[in-house]
Amino acid sequence: MTTQSSTIRNIELLSAYSRNPSLKLRNKLVELNAGLVRQVAHRLSKQCTESYEDLVQIGFIGLIRAIERFNPQQGCAFSSFAIPYIRGEILHYLRDKGHIMRIPRRWQELYAKGKTLRKELTLSLGRSPRESEVAKALGISLQEWHECQLAQQNRLLVSLDATIGQSADSQITFGDTLPDPRCQAEAAIAEERLQLQRAMNQLEDKTKAAIECVFLRDLPRKEAAKQIGISPMTVTRHLQKGIDRLGVLLQPQAA
Repeated sequence: MTTQSSTIRNIELLSAYSRNPSLKLRNKLVELNAGLVRQVAHRLSKQCTESYEDLVQIGFIGLIRAIERFNPQQGCAFSSFAIPYIRGEILHYLRDKGHIMRIPRRWQELYAKGKTLRKELTLSLGRSPRESEVAKALGISLQEWHECQLAQQNRLLVSLDATIGQSADSQITFGDTLPDPRCQAEAAIAEERLQLQRAMNQLEDKTKAAIECVFLRDLPRKEAAKQIGISPMTVTRHLQKGIDRLGVLLQPQAA
């Protein structure tokens, strides 16, 4: 089945399930969208000790929740709707088991060394170095350097636990602005999504696109850069700018 025909089939099944839910239809949708679960599980497995296979099993729970709650009439792509549910279910599982999301030590060391080398290269070259030049100075491939940066970015910028603001008595995390996959209050979910969408709509176009690609669609930064038409490092800058701006926009208003 081609990608296009698979997408059309997915839309047809989602519409049918929305009109008349059944276990048979749900199972077909789970099978058709299993790739979303594998994609999220693969990325998160690099930052914890839990096995990829276990994360996949937990991720399917999130996928099922997304299928049951998806409304095709809202005009949202199912992948954009489902990925936060899948990732949220896995993260809840990891937190419940006491796992700490982390970056491999080698990547931490390479990232720190890369920051230092970037400054040195800027001085010696008289310009900002290209990513390939930083990777060469580190003695690693460009792909591995991108992985180091992406892992750091995922932990610091797009982690559900990343603090983006402060309320009167507690910190506000990016995760607080997204629907909890286990939350049963549909009205609350809708309101949270609406608040986030309103805030996102106030971002600059490329900043908004970077947030959507990397966080909501879970794309690698390199792929996000291709889709937006900018460099991977510019994606990082837009992410930093976007997170800061959302922190301001999502602050509770004083009574």
